[in-house]
Amino acid sequence: MKTAYKYRAYPSKEQKATLNRQMLLSKELYNLLLEKSKEYYRETGKTLTEYRMNVWITQTKKERPEFAELHSQVLQNVSKRISDAYRHFFRRCKAKKQGKNVKVGFPRYKNFVSSLTYPQTKGFRIEKKNAELSKIGSINFVNHRDIEGKTKTLTIKKTKSQEWYITIAVEKEDKPFISNNKPKAGIDLGISQYVALSDNTIHQNVKITKHQRNRSRLLQQNVSRKRKGSRNRKRAVIRFARYSEHIARIRQDCLHKLSCNLVHSYSFIAYEDLEIPNMVKNRRYAKSISECSWGNFTQMLQYKAESAGCAAVAVNPQYTTMTCSNCGNVQRMPISQRTFICEKCGMRKDRDINSSVNVLERATEGHSGSQACGDDVRPSARRAVAEEAGTIRVAS
Repeated sequence: MKTAYKYRAYPSKEQKATLNRQMLLSKELYNLLLEKSKEYYRETGKTLTEYRMNVWITQTKKERPEFAELHSQVLQNVSKRISDAYRHFFRRCKAKKQGKNVKVGFPRYKNFVSSLTYPQTKGFRIEKKNAELSKIGSINFVNHRDIEGKTKTLTIKKTKSQEWYITIAVEKEDKPFISNNKPKAGIDLGISQYVALSDNTIHQNVKITKHQRNRSRLLQQNVSRKRKGSRNRKRAVIRFARYSEHIARIRQDCLHKLSCNLVHSYSFIAYEDLEIPNMVKNRRYAKSISECSWGNFTQMLQYKAESAGCAAVAVNPQYTTMTCSNCGNVQRMPISQRTFICEKCGMRKDRDINSSVNVLERATEGHSGSQACGDDVRPSARRAVAEEAGTIRVAS
């Protein structure tokens, strides 16, 4: 099992200059390798392999000694990034041919590189409060959590607000899953009511205040007023980036606390496998959906669940909102109607809680609460609302 630890780093002034210089060289090497790959394909009709890229890097270091300022493993990681970019490009091409709505996105040249990765422990050494990086030196970081497992890779990254972070990837031994014997729950993700559970529990979304939004808007306008390339514009960009990261941390803190609370309170959690890229195409709700970070939240549930003795399962979200959790009747319902009133059995229930009950039933149907199936709760639901198949479900 792989895990990553992230720490705030504080390099010295000289180390920052060295890191910025190495990131500039890394960007230049990336663009050179990408051009070399395109040229190789035009000549041979084949893709340049990662091994051939590394051979070319060794030859280039003799012609351009400045690339020797980077550790050899960091240089090899640049070729790995290009190889991964091509692999994902071909994967998206295959998905496009299969009829999926994806952007192919051929690998592009980089304007900047904001991180350096050491893929092996030969290039770095971790101590209690500092990390010794080859050709950079010892960088202090805030060790707020002990590292458990075998260290594999290290990445140092600079954010837009000029803050530095070190991410250490480790590998742990797989442990047998032991359930915490807590109740099961289905959850429905929404905008105002962020999480509604099948046991009638509701968690509200974190609201960004009007003052915070106005402050962010003013800082963004301040950036646009500055002349491009000027020192004042760079300072304005940093101020805006710092405030944006502050707002993002507020949301992240809420999501971490909520996901941790859920995985420790339930032994089985079923959630909707939402097609978020399709949902944000609705202009009325695109901003609200993006701010909710549903995808980030479900990822937190997945990687926190196992260590907490909880199983997190994604299910097909189709028709969970329009289906009565009592009798299975399927009916249309506008987004403005927040209470589900069944036209057949007369059941009245909160819209989101009704959906969460359907999500849990869909996950556990025929499996006694174990791994979920991706089929509909009731096959009749698909037939009853077939005309609704082309609509976009915004929130339930």
